[in-house]
Amino acid sequence: MSAEKPFILVDGSSYLFRAYHALPPLTNSKGEATGAIVGVVNMLRKLIDEYGPEHMAVVFDAPGGSFRNEMYDQYKANRPPMPDDLREQIEPLHAIVKAMGLPLLMVPGVEADDVIGTLATQASREGMQTLISTGDKDLAQLVDDHVTLINTMNNALMDHDGVVTKFGVRPDQIIDYLALVGDSSDNIPGVPKCGPKTATKWLGEYGNLDNLVENAGQVKGKVGEYLRDNLEQLALSRELTRIRCDLELEQTPGDLKPASADTVALKRLYGRIEARRLLETLGEGAAEEVQPEAVEIESRYETVLTRGDFDGWLERLGKAERFAFDTETTSLDYMQAELVGVSFSVEAGEAAYVPVAHVYPGAPEQLGRDEVLLRLKPLLEDPDKPKVGQNLKYDMSVLARYGIEMLGVAFDTMLESYVANSTATRHDMDSLAQNYLGHQTIKFEDVAGKGAKQVTFDQVPLEQAGPYAAEDADITLRLHEALWPQVERESSLQALFQSLEMPLVPVLSRLERTGVHIDSAMLEQQSRELAQRMHELEQQAYGIAGHQFSLGSPKQIGQIFFEELKLPVIAKTPKGAPSTAESVLQELADQGYELPLVILQHRGLSKLKSTYTDKLPLMVDLRSGRVHTSYHQAVAATGRLSSSDPNLQNIPVRTEEGRRIRQAFIPEEGYRIVAADYSQIELRIMAHLSSDEGLQSAFSQGLDIHRATAAEVFGAASPEQVAGEQRRSAKAINFGLIYGMSAFGLAKQLGIERGAAQEYVDLYFERYPGVKAYMDRIRAEAQEQGYVETMFGRRLYLPEINARNKMRQAAAERTAINAPMQGTASDIIKRAMLAVDAWIESENPPVRMIMQVHDELVFEVQEDVLDEACGRIRSCMESAAELKVPLVVNVGVGDNWDEAH
Repeated sequence: MSAEKPFILVDGSSYLFRAYHALPPLTNSKGEATGAIVGVVNMLRKLIDEYGPEHMAVVFDAPGGSFRNEMYDQYKANRPPMPDDLREQIEPLHAIVKAMGLPLLMVPGVEADDVIGTLATQASREGMQTLISTGDKDLAQLVDDHVTLINTMNNALMDHDGVVTKFGVRPDQIIDYLALVGDSSDNIPGVPKCGPKTATKWLGEYGNLDNLVENAGQVKGKVGEYLRDNLEQLALSRELTRIRCDLELEQTPGDLKPASADTVALKRLYGRIEARRLLETLGEGAAEEVQPEAVEIESRYETVLTRGDFDGWLERLGKAERFAFDTETTSLDYMQAELVGVSFSVEAGEAAYVPVAHVYPGAPEQLGRDEVLLRLKPLLEDPDKPKVGQNLKYDMSVLARYGIEMLGVAFDTMLESYVANSTATRHDMDSLAQNYLGHQTIKFEDVAGKGAKQVTFDQVPLEQAGPYAAEDADITLRLHEALWPQVERESSLQALFQSLEMPLVPVLSRLERTGVHIDSAMLEQQSRELAQRMHELEQQAYGIAGHQFSLGSPKQIGQIFFEELKLPVIAKTPKGAPSTAESVLQELADQGYELPLVILQHRGLSKLKSTYTDKLPLMVDLRSGRVHTSYHQAVAATGRLSSSDPNLQNIPVRTEEGRRIRQAFIPEEGYRIVAADYSQIELRIMAHLSSDEGLQSAFSQGLDIHRATAAEVFGAASPEQVAGEQRRSAKAINFGLIYGMSAFGLAKQLGIERGAAQEYVDLYFERYPGVKAYMDRIRAEAQEQGYVETMFGRRLYLPEINARNKMRQAAAERTAINAPMQGTASDIIKRAMLAVDAWIESENPPVRMIMQVHDELVFEVQEDVLDEACGRIRSCMESAAELKVPLVVNVGVGDNWDEAH
């Protein structure tokens, strides 16, 4: 680029679509889509901040077709209609662009590309440098000594050499290249079976399309026949891809100058879409002046107390295409909860609550619980009657205790929100109602009280309970109507939702209700032993410090560390005091200081005692005699399941104390514990995604991947000759790199110099070039798209991927590298759970799935079917996905979980 300020042309239409598809779906409090507007405006502001242009225009496609439609009536015929939530953003965006003082152009009968091409050509004649901001590959044909492209989503510039690098042809060959390859999105025919490599080869050999056509008879193979069969339409394809640069426009490049922004109008427009960060750019106080408008939802809610009214609602539910359903209970614990009432909605704004067990003094007579459930049972168990809910797994588990197997569970608004964008918001109903509907829901505390005065729902008067419960069903239906179009518009997300997340809901409900059997006496004995060991560590700590102190007090620890013992300060708190965070204690312990190590050991044992050995025996359900956890689908951004009350996924496996806790997880009499876990699944996924031949070869041969890596990196003659320390280093490299670890981090982990660690990394990438290429590619894709995807289409949005703060950007890049692997592993274990559950449900073997722990499934299996069951479990898990390397599952059997693992 010339040192002078360039003439900037923004391809507004290109960026409108890209922002819509690449960025999280944002809405204001009215439920109006705003994400594409915010994305394009941020792009414009970034361009202006960086280049300070004196000449600039933002160009959009005008409504209606162009001359290309007259030339070829199938042009863009296959494109689906513009989504409504994108169409509604166009007019507000145009208004904002104008209020920013930017010239906005739309010329009927042609496309934005033609306007940009004409202006760029005119600017070149006047000696101006032009910078075209676009994501459209077609505009590469305009690149020359005066014209450069910029992709504002990743800040990448494309000049003449950049075009050659990306496409393999010169800018003056792009039209011919596009004509040969065709474009399915624009419905430009091209030559069948002629991909980018073939087109590049032909143009490299013949120079241009005319010469290729003249020599078409010399082109060999099947693709040569396709070329000769399509010579007539090639001329049409070339004209369709050619950008017109000779339009008669009202403005010249010299006329297109940005004006001063209309801040009053911008404040109004930004306020209308509730873009708080954009409002903050207009000056102090601007964001505070605009509050989201409270959206009043007109509603007709009914509390059903008579059989006649209940009959009417049953008839409506029976005729409805789908209905929202919710339960009200006495507890959040699905194993203890007693049903108090049910609510449903078939149309937004209308809902009913049927109380069945409110027992406060003076409560009116209600329909009986048994009668209501008996009459609802056929509807709830009808697989062809779609139900909508919010966290339906809980409702399914509660109903199961009353003998109802809820079927037809089609939509869960919590999961719709999670699949659409796992990181955009919390996925509870109150947050979703505020974010997507602009509605403040009635809170549980509003009707049941707070703290010690809070009552269970059966004690809440119906005057308050009815509207609260009916609103739950109504808001659920409204949320479904707002969220489902966002999931449905992306086929990969729709498939993920319908084939994985929703089918998993009943599986998790069954898994939770099955529970796990524990040896309470063993855990109580372990608690006593942990208490004794903790006391010994306390005495050891007092001896090192020279006096007693609280091992749980950061203030006292800081005084002893940094004032009395003069230990080095590793980090500081935001207020400037020396930090005693766990990472600091670990680093000091690694440096050989005794007291930090003792405190860390004490903390570790304390956590095990309070979280597991003390707590688990108290959590045994009196009716089942087992411990029941809750699995959460909508917490971890990557798709991993999490567990709580109790958390069964964090019991350590590498420490003796953790393994002893696992020994207390035992089967019922006549059964054994079977643990099946995927072997190095994330590394196998890396081999698949990167297509690295070395990694794939090692896995296909069944080699120890860490020994194989060590042999490659350290030059051993064979994996068998690798030393133990070399294998440890290779393992750190393998796992470190898939988590985006830098050479600095690797050096710290291995305790070596940074230069040596960088040599290891360089050697690794030299031996496994496919891994390096994958990492580079995924970073670029993340910067361009704003998200990464798993093999099965799960998206993880990365709002910091183009952050100006380099540390935040680097963290986002590390996530971009790891998330596709961790997310794909999560999807695979979920697919495995579906397969195993389908086998258990269809054949009813004496097998119970009792736990899911990251890459591991745990079962209780009757002793006389062990061999068959282990084989079926392994088969289900290994066939859960098809990778370019084998999926390997290790299956262990034991009298407790530790023994089986």
